[in-house]
Amino acid sequence: MEIKKVGVVGCGQMGRGIAEVCARSGYPTMVVDVTQQLVDNGFEYINRSLSVGVKRGKMSEEDKNAAIGCLKGTVNINDLADCDLVIEATIESLDEKKKVFASLDKVCPPHVILASNTSCLSVLDMAIATGRPTQVLGMHFFNPVPMMKLVEIVRTIVTSDETIETAIAFGQSVDKTVVHAQDTPGFIVNRLLMPYLMNAIRMFEQGVATKEDIDQGMVLGCNHPMGPLTLLDLVGIDTAYYVSLAMYDEFKDPLCAPPTLLKKMVTAGHLGRKSGKGFYDYNK
Repeated sequence: MEIKKVGVVGCGQMGRGIAEVCARSGYPTMVVDVTQQLVDNGFEYINRSLSVGVKRGKMSEEDKNAAIGCLKGTVNINDLADCDLVIEATIESLDEKKKVFASLDKVCPPHVILASNTSCLSVLDMAIATGRPTQVLGMHFFNPVPMMKLVEIVRTIVTSDETIETAIAFGQSVDKTVVHAQDTPGFIVNRLLMPYLMNAIRMFEQGVATKEDIDQGMVLGCNHPMGPLTLLDLVGIDTAYYVSLAMYDEFKDPLCAPPTLLKKMVTAGHLGRKSGKGFYDYNK
């Protein structure tokens, strides 16, 4: 099936990034969120991101204007009815995602493919909330979406080959490299990444080293682009907490268990860059 129009549910950190790459690739893209303020905030961020692309010579002013012309925002989920692919990018809560998928199933015509940007939750549980489970899959983009080249295509035990093939072609059309994963918590990247990040938090929590030295150790000792605690601030402390908790619930692996400090940071609202404070202070 050819994807001609894309819908995105959620205009937060991930949703706005997904919407941007779709629009930059020429897809008419409808973005829905629960309030107009959230839609406006997301579109303002997209405009700034595109302007940075122009400033750095990665795109022309004409390209920027064309991308903006592809974008529309709404607070009415019924406006997704003429999309061919809808990507859900809402809060990392299975109950909330199932509600979204049930609503999409009522709104969207039979041919539409429904995808979730979840980083760890069961895609099958979302699929069975619809009447079209063979047309549901995971499409996990990475933050920041315009810069990161990867998308994980996640197949459930009922996802059809046609759905997977269409998703692969779409991922490649928005200039992403596609990898394939089965529907297990964490998929590929987070299954490897979360134990590493959780251990970095434990080391800091236990006073093994300062946050700066932990980060410098991995940047200069392993040639990582950033240290684990800086990466956690970028990913989002709350996102890391929910992903690690879901993985621990499934595997019961102590390496996946979220440390006490992580939970306290979520409770305090220290969510990383998006809140202005995480392991580091971004308000200065």
